[in-house]
Amino acid sequence: MQASRASHANWKAIFLLVAASMLTACSSSKLFDPKVFVNQDPAADFSKYRTYNYEAQLGTDERRGYRSILSTYLIDAMDLQMQQRGYTKADNPDLLINFFVAKEEKIKATQTPTMVGGGYYGYRSGYYGAYSGYDTTVTQYTQGTLNIDLVDNQTRTLVWEGIAVGRVTDKARENAQLAVNGAVTDTMAKYPYVAPGFVPPPAAEPAK
Repeated sequence: MQASRASHANWKAIFLLVAASMLTACSSSKLFDPKVFVNQDPAADFSKYRTYNYEAQLGTDERRGYRSILSTYLIDAMDLQMQQRGYTKADNPDLLINFFVAKEEKIKATQTPTMVGGGYYGYRSGYYGAYSGYDTTVTQYTQGTLNIDLVDNQTRTLVWEGIAVGRVTDKARENAQLAVNGAVTDTMAKYPYVAPGFVPPPAAEPAK
């Protein structure tokens, strides 16, 4: 019986390592390459948190009360991140997780110097150009923001939040699950805690 449990634990560790490497690859694919900011409650005791689950109604759920596809992607990615850190999903958890996603249309103006072949009075003609002004290029893009909230379930206090802000490209829209995986991985890389007593498995050595 003990051997069976040990085998199961080994397989689980191997699965987490493989899945982690896959998500890291997704994160580096630049589908959504965010800047990440974090805040935390300085009074929170993270050494007491062992279990987690999700708010019944997530900020990314549909208004009619059912799970959105985006919420499902976020939960799958977050499950892996939490389990990598030794947390266990429970019905009455220590930590509740919530998500919020927003997008905003942005306009960026870029100026580049223009060149005139003849230069001033033509005396540079045939040699090199001279700066004579600037061309302005206006680009419209979508900025996306992902919030990951960790809430103390007992006190109903926000104890940690990660905020990822980046440009949403057409490629990210076409590969939404990969983009979500990368954003969650990048954000949770800023989360420095593990469940009490959890020892992460050693990193796999690179193939020679």
